[in-house]
Amino acid sequence: MVPPGPASRSGLGTTSQEEQQQVLPAKAAMAGGVWGWVQETPVGALTLTAVAEGIRARQGWSREPPSTGPQPEPWELKPEAEPQTQALATHAETEPGCGATVPEAGSEPRSPEGPHQVPQSSWEEGVLADLALYTAACLEEAGFAGTQATALTLSSALEARGERLEDQVHALVRGLLAQVPSLAEGRPRRAALRVLSALALEHAQDVVCALLPRSLPPDRAAAELWRSLSRNQRVNGQVLVQLLWALKGASGSEPQALAATRALGEMLAVSGCVGATRGFYSHLLLALVTQLHELARSPRSPDMPKIWILSHRGPPHSHASCAVEALKALLTGDGGRMVVTCMEQAGGWRRLVGAHTHLEGVLLLASAMVAHADHHLRGLFADLLPRLRSADDPQRLTAMAFFTGLLQSRPTARLLREEVILERLLTWQGDPEPTVRWLGLLGLGHLALNRRKVRHVSALLPALLGALGEGDARLVGAALGALKRLLLRPRAPVRLLSSELGPRLRPLLDHTRDSVRASAVGLLGTLVRRGRGMLRLGLRGPLRRLVLQSLVPLLLRLHDPSPDAAESSEWTLARCDQAFSWGMLEEMVTVARYDSPEALSHVCRRLVRRYPGHVPNFLSQTQGYLRSPQDPLRRAATVLIGFLVHHASPGCVNQDLLDSLFHDLGRLQDDPQPAVAAAAHVSAQQVVLLARAGGPPRGLRLLRLLRLAPRPARPPPVFADSPFQRRSLAGRWGCSGPRPA
Repeated sequence: MVPPGPASRSGLGTTSQEEQQQVLPAKAAMAGGVWGWVQETPVGALTLTAVAEGIRARQGWSREPPSTGPQPEPWELKPEAEPQTQALATHAETEPGCGATVPEAGSEPRSPEGPHQVPQSSWEEGVLADLALYTAACLEEAGFAGTQATALTLSSALEARGERLEDQVHALVRGLLAQVPSLAEGRPRRAALRVLSALALEHAQDVVCALLPRSLPPDRAAAELWRSLSRNQRVNGQVLVQLLWALKGASGSEPQALAATRALGEMLAVSGCVGATRGFYSHLLLALVTQLHELARSPRSPDMPKIWILSHRGPPHSHASCAVEALKALLTGDGGRMVVTCMEQAGGWRRLVGAHTHLEGVLLLASAMVAHADHHLRGLFADLLPRLRSADDPQRLTAMAFFTGLLQSRPTARLLREEVILERLLTWQGDPEPTVRWLGLLGLGHLALNRRKVRHVSALLPALLGALGEGDARLVGAALGALKRLLLRPRAPVRLLSSELGPRLRPLLDHTRDSVRASAVGLLGTLVRRGRGMLRLGLRGPLRRLVLQSLVPLLLRLHDPSPDAAESSEWTLARCDQAFSWGMLEEMVTVARYDSPEALSHVCRRLVRRYPGHVPNFLSQTQGYLRSPQDPLRRAATVLIGFLVHHASPGCVNQDLLDSLFHDLGRLQDDPQPAVAAAAHVSAQQVVLLARAGGPPRGLRLLRLLRLAPRPARPPPVFADSPFQRRSLAGRWGCSGPRPA
C-alpha cells in the first residue's frame, strides 16, 4: 500500500512531482493493460485516468450482490492519491442517482437531499460544472493527453450515475457559461476553458448546439468560449465544420444562422484559426457570401439602417456587418490581405451588404480573388457548379455571380470545355429574370477576353447585339462592355460590327444613364480605332455613315454634365480625327477643355466645307438638343447652331428647316437660364441672315423681320462666356488645384 500523499500546495492545483511519482505505480497498476498508453503521458493525465478507472471499477463492484466474504478496504478499490483527487472522486461517486458507494476514509457521507430544496436541473448543471472545473484544474500542464483524460473522467463519473456524457453536454456547457464570468483570470478560467475543449474533442456537435443559443444576442461569456475553442488546434476544425453546417442548414434570417454567423466571426478573428478550414475553405466562403445575400433580401431589423463605417472599431452594428467581418477574417487569415484592400478601395464591402448591389459586390470579390488569391479558384469553381442549379434564389444568384467573375481567370475557365461554358451563358440569356441575363452578358464579356475562342464569335454576337435593345440599363452596359472587349481581340469582326451597330449604337449616345452614354461613346471610338485600316483602303460605307451620324452628339457631349461621358467623347473625337484626317485635333481639345467659341467656329467651318451635303442633317440633329432638360446641353446646342448656320452656304439649307430653327430659337429666348436665352438670340439672328441671303422666305414672321431689317454682310456670331463651370479633374486623382475659369 502506498501511503496517502500530503495535501497539494493550492486548492485546485496538482500535487508536486515527488508526490505524483509516489502514487504513479498504484495508478499504473489500477489502469492495467488497457491504459498502458498513458505510461508516456504527463502525470496529471495519469492521475485522472486512474481516477476514471477507479470510478468505473467501483461502479461495477457496487452493483454486484453482496458477498459473504470479507469486504475490500476502500484503499484497495482505488489508488492512494492526494486529498484533492480523493475528494474529486468522492464528489463524483456520491452525486444523486449513483449506485451504492463506499465512503472514503476521512470523508462524511452526503445525503442526496439537503435542508434546502434546489431545482433539480439547476443543481445538476452546477454539480457537473464544478466537477468539470475541478477535473480540469489538475490538467494545466497535461497537454492533449490531459484533455483526453478530462473527457474520460467526466464520462466515467456520469456513467457511474447511469447517464452518458453525450446527454449531459448541454448541462455542462450551460454550467460553464454561468461560471466563467465569475472566475478570475489565470488558472481557474483556463481550467474552465480546457473543460470545453475536452467536451468538444468528442462531442463537437453537442457543444456547438449548446453554445449557439447564447450567441444571439451577443454574450461576452459565449464569445470567450468560442475564442477559446478557436485557439485549440485539436478541436477548432471540428467546431468550424459544425458551424458551417448550422449556417447552411438554416435560412439567413433565422436565429440559428445569425448565431452561427456571429460565432464564425469570433472564431475566425483568432490568429491561426483559418488554417483549420483547409478542405472546406471554399464552402465556408460561399456560405458567408450567400448569408450576406439572404440578409440583404430579408426585412431589415431596426439596427440595419445604421451606416456601418469600416474604420470603426468595436463590435459590428448588424448581422450583415458581422458576416462581413467574418469574411474579411477568413480572407486575411489565408494570406488574402490584398483582396480585402481591393474590396475596400472599390467599395465592395458596402456593395455586398446592399439589397440592390450585392451581386456587384460578389463580382468585385471574384475579380479581387482572381488577381490576388488564385490558389483557391479551382476549388471555388468546382464548388460553384452544383449551386448554379439550386432552387434557392440567393444561393443560385450568388453562385452565378461568382461563376461569372471567375471566368476572368483563364486557367480556371479551362476546367470546363469552352462549349459547355458558352452554352450555359447563352441559356441564361433566355431567362425571364433580368439579373440572370445581366450576369450572362458579363460572362460573355469575360469569355471574349480569351483569344482562343475566335470560333465562337458567331454565337456571341447575336446575344450581345440583341441586349443593346434591352430596357434594363445594366444589360445594355454589360453588352457594350462585352462588345468593346470583342473589338480589342485580334481578328475582330470590325466590318460586321460597323454595319450591325449603326442602328443600335446611335440612340445609346443619348441614353439617360451616364454610364451607358460613356460606354456607348467609348465603343464607337474603339470601333473607329480598329477600323482605321478599312478607311485607308476606301471601305468607308457603314463606318463612315455611323461616324457622321454621331458627330453632332459627340460635339455636344463634350459639355455633358457627366465627366466620364465628356472624357469619352473627347477621346472618341480624337480617334475620328486621326482616322478621317480632319486635322482638327487641337480645336476639338480646346473646345473640350476650355469651351472656346473660336475653336468651335473653326471646327464648324471645316465640317461645313468637307461635308456640305450633311449640313441639314447636322442642323436637324442639333435642333433636337434644344429641348434637353440640361442647361449646358441646351446652350451648347444653341451655340453650335449659330456657328453651323454662319458657315453654311445659302443654298444648302432649305427654308422649312430655317423656319423650324427660327421658331425653336425664338422659344428659347424666354428660357429661364439667362445664358441660354442670350445664346438663342444670337443664333436666331444668324438664321435670319442666312434666310435673307438665300432669297425671300416663306415664313410670315421671319418675312416681316427681314423687311424691317437692313441687309448688311453676315457678321460672325459673338457669344458671351459660358456661366457653367468647367469640370475639374484634379479632385479625381487625389490632388487639389484651381478650377479653370
